[in-house]
Amino acid sequence: MIEGPIGPAAVHHIERVLSKSQDLQTEAVVLQLNTPGGLADSMREIISAILLSPVPVITYVAPPGAHAASAGTYILYASHVAAMAPGTNLGAATPVAIGGMPEGLPGQPPKTEEGEKSGEAGKETDSDPLAPKDAMAAKATNDAAALIRSLAELHGRNADWAESAVRQAKSLSSAKALELNVIDLLAADLDALLRDADGRSVVMGETRRTLSTAGLPVERVEMDAITRILSVLSNPNVALVMMMLGIYGLIFEFWNPGAVVPGVVGAICLTLGLYALNQLPLDYAGLALLGLGVAFMVAEALSPSFGVLGFGGLIAFSMGAAMLVDTDVPAYQISWWLIGSMALISGSVLILLLGYTVRTYRRLPVSGSARMLGARAKVIDWTGNAGFVWVEGERWQAQSDTGLHAGQNVRIRAIKGLTLLVEPDTRAEQS
Repeated sequence: MIEGPIGPAAVHHIERVLSKSQDLQTEAVVLQLNTPGGLADSMREIISAILLSPVPVITYVAPPGAHAASAGTYILYASHVAAMAPGTNLGAATPVAIGGMPEGLPGQPPKTEEGEKSGEAGKETDSDPLAPKDAMAAKATNDAAALIRSLAELHGRNADWAESAVRQAKSLSSAKALELNVIDLLAADLDALLRDADGRSVVMGETRRTLSTAGLPVERVEMDAITRILSVLSNPNVALVMMMLGIYGLIFEFWNPGAVVPGVVGAICLTLGLYALNQLPLDYAGLALLGLGVAFMVAEALSPSFGVLGFGGLIAFSMGAAMLVDTDVPAYQISWWLIGSMALISGSVLILLLGYTVRTYRRLPVSGSARMLGARAKVIDWTGNAGFVWVEGERWQAQSDTGLHAGQNVRIRAIKGLTLLVEPDTRAEQS
């Protein structure tokens, strides 16, 4: 059963089920489908797995109210038997990136300020060379139309409607789909599906095979634990959160060497985040900006630059996260709320880090000879411009440009070797 967007987890699950069914020599595999669409690469992997499977695949759009939109329509057409439950629908198979373009779909009249027009306006547009965006739209649409038409012709289904589902984003109800030969069966439940599929002849490569499914026992195969984890990780929002947890864990480990726990947790989260991103269609410019932003923020944590690296990294990180996943499928886009939240958290950490850095630079030294600068001392013995003073429980040799006397309070203004350069403590004298 596949419910939800088509992605890496769906590919892994279907390939595992088909491999298991081949080992058990099952009569057929029923793929229950309910999807709004998904990633093009994952869809093509599933189609290849179905076409290469030695076991017939029956795709069943169910339960009532389910749909096989976009990528689901292609998978339905690729199956050896296409079936739907009453109250379901399919279609709208136009690539999402093209369907959202304001210029409209290829083959449609162009839009003007007065609305959609045809006739002379359409002829003028058709005669003009394609702009880069229009060319890419036409290329993607033609490729998708050719794919779904070839799948329809392979199984003897309605190829013209399949192409219209791509070019014009058409949809059909289950009853109308059966009438137009878009699907093979309309079944109310799984038992009815197996009964109606019994005796059907399906194309298996270069041969045909007759199904014998009536009365067969049904074994349900659910997603295993690994596939469920992959399903969660393949969500780009989760992947981004895992990466940030990993980065902050490593930063805290660098700040406190030997803490161990932040470093271990951070390394695990970062590895899982990178693995999840590897399953998704990435924009490498976005990935480079993301990596650059992370590198700058880590550099700010390890060698403070008063915010220059940190906030530059924050800007690069936000831009990279927005560009990271190269798809217009809503289920695989990074939420702007998440990007904003991550940027806010990172900004807050950088502000705290900057404040800590400023306070550290303003703080007086607490070790070494520099810590004595500005400290108060008391003259023990003095002759001319030299003598001895008592400071921090020790007797030091001292020099001064002015004459001093025993018992006078002085302040250390510099250190020259093992000799202190002192001056009268005017504040002590005034008090």
